[in-house]
Amino acid sequence: MLDSYRRVLARPGAFAFSSAALVARLPISMVGLGIVLLVEERTGSYGLAGTVAAVFVLAEAAFAVLHGRWVDHFGQARVLPLGISVFGAGLALMMLAVEQDWARPWTYVFAAVAGSSLPQVGASVRTRWSHLLDQPADKQTAFALEAVLDEVVFVVGPVLVTLLATGWHPVAGLSFAVASGVLGTFALAVQRRTEPPAGRASPAAERSPMPWRLVLPLALVCLTLGALFGAAEVTTVAFAEEQGARWVAGWLLATWSFGSLVAGLVTGAVVWRSGPDIRLRWGSAAMALAMAPLAFVSSIPLMAVLLLVGGLAIAPTLISAMTMVEQGVAPGRLTEGMAILHTGIVAGVAPGASIAGFVVDHHGASAAYAVALAGGILGALAAQTARPRRRMP
Repeated sequence: MLDSYRRVLARPGAFAFSSAALVARLPISMVGLGIVLLVEERTGSYGLAGTVAAVFVLAEAAFAVLHGRWVDHFGQARVLPLGISVFGAGLALMMLAVEQDWARPWTYVFAAVAGSSLPQVGASVRTRWSHLLDQPADKQTAFALEAVLDEVVFVVGPVLVTLLATGWHPVAGLSFAVASGVLGTFALAVQRRTEPPAGRASPAAERSPMPWRLVLPLALVCLTLGALFGAAEVTTVAFAEEQGARWVAGWLLATWSFGSLVAGLVTGAVVWRSGPDIRLRWGSAAMALAMAPLAFVSSIPLMAVLLLVGGLAIAPTLISAMTMVEQGVAPGRLTEGMAILHTGIVAGVAPGASIAGFVVDHHGASAAYAVALAGGILGALAAQTARPRRRMP
């Protein structure tokens, strides 16, 4: 099964840029949870913690497409280092504002600065693969590899940020996120040999129209699934605390991601007879179904098993969406197209986390899992509208 992965990683420079992007993506799994752990520890309110995390991800969503457009136009080597530097400064100031109990608006301002400047590393590395590879099967394998590495990030990140924040200091987890983001992003940006050409060098490609009939339905699917992710993350932290084991929250979320990792590995190694649109519909329906029993669980081991099973649907669903974008969007706007899907995910995370935090504060964790279920149902319905589209040669 691993032969297909060995084949794509054997391309010159592939292992180096994929590894750098893995480190650079650690903040995406650490910052939201790290903010929740820090703010709740200092204020005692999950609602406030969810709101600050929501400001971060809303700002990221608002600027993600613009970041993608800048990367396509100016190139990864110019845009990524600047973005990650501003991100690091903004998050450091947000931590200082919380720790020093500055006026509440400053916490929101710095969270917004950090979110708005977080570079689109996931979209950038997938664009590199699309530039490097010619065969559709190899591209699917590469996208599956990156989905697996995303899940590695979401296995390692929540556990790491929880252990650092609860076992050492509330700001330790976020500090590690800043360090890994800066190191990994700069390591990716300096690898010029595999960087796709900037749009400035190919104006015709940059002017290619965006196939909105393809991209908007996929963005809607990602929006609803993002709400599921945000709600499930905040609610699982609250569930662990209700069980008297707050430290186990990161492990539960890592179990969820591990299920996705396993499914992603299989997805990249299989030659699929069904198209990505069919897999998208089945996967989004399975994600919704997996959320249904969580509200009735009061056992940590059983919750871990159900999250593990539910995670099996995540990577295949997102790989299908990314494959549809790669097949339908012109190379000169591919980073932007993938950033639109990422925008959908993070824009959904914000309301999902905020609504779930409100429900946790007033009705407890079990009731808040209904927010994740609602997001999954909407995602399954939105997936019915997505249709594949081949880009014009």
